[in-house]
Amino acid sequence: MTEEIFRRDGYAFEFEACVLSVEGEEVELDITAFYPGGGGQVCDTGTIRGSGVAEVFYKKNKIIHKVPGNDLKKGDRVWCSVDWDRRYDLMMGHTGEHLLFCSLRRRVPELSINKIFISPESKYVIVDRDVGWDDVREALVFANRAIRENLPVTKTIMSRDDPELEKVRIKKERIPEGEDVSVVSIGGIDLSACSGLHVMETGELEMLFVDRKVSAGKEGVAIHFKVGNEAKDAAMSLAGRCLQASDAADSKPEDLVRAVSNLRAGSEALRRSIGSFVRKQIADLPPTTVGGVDVVGGVFPEAERTILSDAAETYKVSGKVCIFVSVGESVSVIVSSGTPRIDCRDVLSKTLSGFGGRGGGKPDFAQGGVADAASAEAVFSKLTEEITQRLQLIK
Repeated sequence: MTEEIFRRDGYAFEFEACVLSVEGEEVELDITAFYPGGGGQVCDTGTIRGSGVAEVFYKKNKIIHKVPGNDLKKGDRVWCSVDWDRRYDLMMGHTGEHLLFCSLRRRVPELSINKIFISPESKYVIVDRDVGWDDVREALVFANRAIRENLPVTKTIMSRDDPELEKVRIKKERIPEGEDVSVVSIGGIDLSACSGLHVMETGELEMLFVDRKVSAGKEGVAIHFKVGNEAKDAAMSLAGRCLQASDAADSKPEDLVRAVSNLRAGSEALRRSIGSFVRKQIADLPPTTVGGVDVVGGVFPEAERTILSDAAETYKVSGKVCIFVSVGESVSVIVSSGTPRIDCRDVLSKTLSGFGGRGGGKPDFAQGGVADAASAEAVFSKLTEEITQRLQLIK
């Protein structure tokens, strides 16, 4: 059984050990400071006798160190080193997650965690519901105050049956009967069951900052955060962008949210107005009869794809051929056909390739695009010409 140094001392990162077994890349030691991951925190990396440790994990209750290309053998005495900078970043991140969540739950008491992920590249907690930015801001005020107060971070071991466990943030159903529970305390503000590694004092985090929220699908909402210098850099960068946005919106920084809301409302009103105008244009399009088939189409600036797509489907059902071109930063094209005499996929692919674009779909409905917005009228003319020729030739 490997002695687990990391259980008692997360700050130990160099040690001497004896090799118990070697099976290819998999090395087992009699003692290790390498954390094999857990509690949402990824495993440590480092070196064993100079060879890189790429991964550490449990396998049949043994801690295995994956050491590619090693020349180790059973009985070797080896000097081992955990990548300290990486380990310390993970320790700060995991402690930061505890502090962030307990601060958020002071604002949203019903909030619960679905997943945690702590790695050098990304740190986030997935919660079961969205949290407003006002709540996030106030939670960060509380969390960073706790950092400035340099609260102690301690770990104790409790029995699964200890009645005091009711005070701990824990998913008890995940703890096997008879197994002890590792509990991490942050001052007097949080008690949480956790097997991960943490710093000793909140002051070590220096700063905690949430830089984004994104949907995590059925799991909930992922709240991404940073600690230490990365948090400071992210806060400075975002503050700079907000000041630029304030200038662009002709607004004071404190009024930026209201200014953006007003701009958004105005944009939505404009979008609806353009949509209504496009629908009227489409309804008023005069058909051109070619070879007994009505052909309709036009070029529409900034038209929504859904509006054009719905109209193209309607024209197709009525037996017409439709050519719609929408132009914005690029050119979008929709071609539909209610007659087997026109293969929309073939027509579109052939025409757009001449403009450096491409398209695809079905014989009765195809879509595509061209990067050059200036080519919109030429694309429409070429499509009209191609379809006209085919209708005249095929009867």
